Amino acid sequence: MNESILVFVLVGFLAQMIDGALGMAYGVSSNTFLLSLGIPPAAASASVHMAEVVTTGISGASHWRLGNVDWKLVKRLLLPGVLGGVAGAYLLTSIDGNVIKPYIAGYLLIMGGVIIYKAFTMTPRNRPDGYHGPRISLLGLVGGFCDAIGGGGWGPVVTSTLVARGKYPRMTIGSVNFSEFFITFAESVTFVLALSFSQYWRIILGLLIGGGLAAPLAARMTKNLPVKWLMIMVGLLIIALSIRTIYLTLA
Repeated sequence: MNESILVFVLVGFLAQMIDGALGMAYGVSSNTFLLSLGIPPAAASASVHMAEVVTTGISGASHWRLGNVDWKLVKRLLLPGVLGGVAGAYLLTSIDGNVIKPYIAGYLLIMGGVIIYKAFTMTPRNRPDGYHGPRISLLGLVGGFCDAIGGGGWGPVVTSTLVARGKYPRMTIGSVNFSEFFITFAESVTFVLALSFSQYWRIILGLLIGGGLAAPLAARMTKNLPVKWLMIMVGLLIIALSIRTIYLTLA
């Protein structure tokens, strides 16, 4: 790992700008960039989640103070999400990075397609659905697992699915963001127990610095951007980088 910390600052900056524009995809974007730089899957996902603990904590607290948290929805998502996240993190650290890397890139390629698909289809129903059934717990379990394995995906998987099903967007985004802090924290603890972080400090610090610099700029710079076309561009970028990673891994 010879990359300068400035490279990881740039990755964190770009990922935070994307997240600020879309309200999701920080993890998917940053993990895709890191994999394309040759960072092992477990190290990439661990670094992303360590950096995200801070941002998700601030975001979750903000939504809580603004009254954007539906506690019934959080109850359905939180525990399954944590269990899925821990299972995904443990599995990722137990498998040879060179073996699993093309599969992770394949997952991220699919997530790029999901983001593009949601750009055309993600509109709330006319009658918002306030019912939170058992299927939401299953969605939380899958979302947490995918988030840990792919270094991101909690937002694209959970938020977009719930909004597309007709959940109230404001309360859904707030509840999913609030839950994300605990899921990210649990994943980070699992990674810390399973990995040595002495060689990854530059990645984590770079992501934190880049994200911190981008956070106050993201809202202003992306306020008037067309979200639909931005989602399409981000999806295409993730797909292109994932294809490159798969090609370099299998070549």
